[in-house]
Amino acid sequence: MVKKAGLGKGLDALIPTISEEDLKNEISLEDILNKNNDLKKDSENQENLIKKNDIDDENIKEVIKIIEKNPRITLWSSKSAAVLKYLRKTKPEFSISKEASMLMDKAISNKYPEIWKLFEKIK
Repeated sequence: MVKKAGLGKGLDALIPTISEEDLKNEISLEDILNKNNDLKKDSENQENLIKKNDIDDENIKEVIKIIEKNPRITLWSSKSAAVLKYLRKTKPEFSISKEASMLMDKAISNKYPEIWKLFEKIK
């Protein structure tokens, strides 16, 4: 079964989904990533995510104040939690938080590039 890519599924959305058909046909990881990128592009084209006119400076300032105090987010994903906890047990020095942050940053910056640019100054 092939899952649609999307942030609504938490960290599961960040890991390319490999279907049984892909495994049978020996599809490469690069092909799977390209398929996921195509889904992302379709989503961007359909949603027309943000236009220059829609940028609200007051909201940007408010968001920056909020995340300066608390930059944490909470996600619920059993499969992703299982994978990350397995990696923590099997790889020395593995950090779940660091890995989750990297994956989230990559996925969100790819899905919402215009909005991402608004917050580039934030570390």
